[in-house]
Amino acid sequence: MKSALRGIDKIFTAPIVPELSGARVRRIIGTPYLRRLDPFLTFDHYCVRLPSGFTDHPHRGFETVTYNLKGKIFHEDFKGRKGIIGPGDCQWMTAGKGIVHAEMPGSWDEDSEGLQLWINLPIKEKLCEPQYQEVPKDTIPRTTKDNTTVKVIAGESLGVKGPIFHRTPTYFIDVEMEKEGKLEQCIPKNWNGLCYVYEGVAYFGANQEKAQENQAVVLKNEDNDTLLIKTKGEKAKFVIVAGQLLNEPIIRYGPFVLGSEEQLLKSFEDYEKGINGFEGSKQFVSKIREMAFKGSK
Repeated sequence: MKSALRGIDKIFTAPIVPELSGARVRRIIGTPYLRRLDPFLTFDHYCVRLPSGFTDHPHRGFETVTYNLKGKIFHEDFKGRKGIIGPGDCQWMTAGKGIVHAEMPGSWDEDSEGLQLWINLPIKEKLCEPQYQEVPKDTIPRTTKDNTTVKVIAGESLGVKGPIFHRTPTYFIDVEMEKEGKLEQCIPKNWNGLCYVYEGVAYFGANQEKAQENQAVVLKNEDNDTLLIKTKGEKAKFVIVAGQLLNEPIIRYGPFVLGSEEQLLKSFEDYEKGINGFEGSKQFVSKIREMAFKGSK
């Protein structure tokens, strides 16, 4: 018996909002259009070039997924870790008990474009050790069927599984559809999910509702496990993001996301004193922030 199709809750155009150091992003999750989507906290489509960027800032209590589409993003943290995220690369960073880092685009002349998703951690995992999972472009599993190519960073699509270890069960799938493309994507029952179109036009859900570039498609949370997506006379590129609900308290202020007011206040104290995961944070000044003054490396 064929599964019932997942419906669409709403479709909206992601608004542009200001971010750190002159950057501006399209915010998919984190505005009045969609405040949160458990377990997701924030979801941005960035398009930045120097001198704008995301200079030194802390995190605690969640994970960030940076999936770069064009250009380069330089990364540096307070433990001495450095790297470059190129086109098609993904960095899955678990901030856990504490990360202070900077992220800067690589050019004055060309945009660095991509997507960054913040995933909440279960309360029991919020103070885990920080971890990075680097997924270079050439190692992302992919397959093609019905004029549709999927690149599976996390989760599963068309029998292909992503390489990411999950603390919060999550799907993150990049999809490229040619004209007359089709995908029947399994989304686990009662998970929250959305699609974000970053190029072209596609049709989503049981009623085949149209979404185009810079629009988010929020799925209904229901007991149906198949999402139908098609293209007609145009191509499309979009991501599918879905996650298992945590159903836990969220106490958030800026870059700290905890489970109680007490834990939040303790996080600010730890950061100010440079303790309990933030050792050395006050002395940290990233080298890549100088790119905004000296130009691309």
